[in-house]
Amino acid sequence: MSNLAEDKLKEKMPGILSKRVDNVGQRAKVAYLEAFGRTLSGIAPWLNLEGGSKEEVALRNQYRAWSLKAIANAVDSTSKDYMVWEQGGQPLVDASFVALAFIRCPWLWEHLNETVKNQAVSALIKSRSIVPGYNNWILFSAMIESFFCKYGLNYDKVRIEYGVREFAQHWYIGDGMFSDGMNFAFNYYNSYVIQPYLATIVDIADSKDNSYAWFEPKLDKINKRYAEIQERLINTDGSFPAVGRSIVYRGAAFHHLADMALRKQLPQSLKPAQVRGALTAVIKKTMDAPGTFDKAGWLTIGLCGNQPDLADVYNTTGSLYICTNIFLPLGLPESDDFWSSASQPWTAVKVWNGEDVAGDHALDLSK
Repeated sequence: MSNLAEDKLKEKMPGILSKRVDNVGQRAKVAYLEAFGRTLSGIAPWLNLEGGSKEEVALRNQYRAWSLKAIANAVDSTSKDYMVWEQGGQPLVDASFVALAFIRCPWLWEHLNETVKNQAVSALIKSRSIVPGYNNWILFSAMIESFFCKYGLNYDKVRIEYGVREFAQHWYIGDGMFSDGMNFAFNYYNSYVIQPYLATIVDIADSKDNSYAWFEPKLDKINKRYAEIQERLINTDGSFPAVGRSIVYRGAAFHHLADMALRKQLPQSLKPAQVRGALTAVIKKTMDAPGTFDKAGWLTIGLCGNQPDLADVYNTTGSLYICTNIFLPLGLPESDDFWSSASQPWTAVKVWNGEDVAGDHALDLSK
């Protein structure tokens, strides 16, 4: 954020790509928007918060100042760090993370001057030329339109409808999980994208015209069940199953659990303090490992340190910064139960310490 604020992101950020990258030139160009959009989406709730210790307020003010300048440079075609918003397919993904950041942090949008606001809108509109794949990508288009909807701008309701209805009516496979398109694969995309995006999009659409009142109760049950599953996936040491594509996104595997904590929508079976403990353990496991950062402080490709062979063809230095989305609960005030309650063990800790805990059961939406 500091480099982008100084118009030096392209100069400073290493252009590390997957060994199996399929389009080196194009992937290198979009890596900067990846880093920017994903970072901003993760820190947005904290940027929107007020109060805290003197040190926290000072740090937030610094990040707010960086963010406003960073946004201005990212959308100004005359700046060195002007982002690629419409070439190829990837810009649609990360334009949606920028839109999500604006949704999560009204403070940012309200403090941009009119010139930057207009440039930002123009940049996001450019992404409409990208046809999304028939999978979680339809939610990227829907998120951008949801941003327009939230702030009273012209928006395409059909793109929102398409995203919500495909998942609601065709791609729910049971027990709190959706398939990512026509075929199900066991990975963390329900958390990386699908459920946090659906929750946000449906909230905004319903606040406008109650479009998805028919789906909201079902989605709430699905989201709560998947939060339970996510919490149980976190081992006693903060590790978790290293399965599925995009595993180098580190803590973003628990984007959904963090989002549910931020929304104060955790199921009754999960106490905020135990989720705090579980997420903290994941952060420590994935961020404290030797080799996680290079000598200049940039993230390296890996899950627990520098593990480039774990990368998929589309992974770059920039894409790794989606991991900031595990920090969403920083948007809750220190008085919230998430922070103020005494520490509690999460499920894996209880079970493997021999404590008797309630059994786990699948979600039956018919009940």
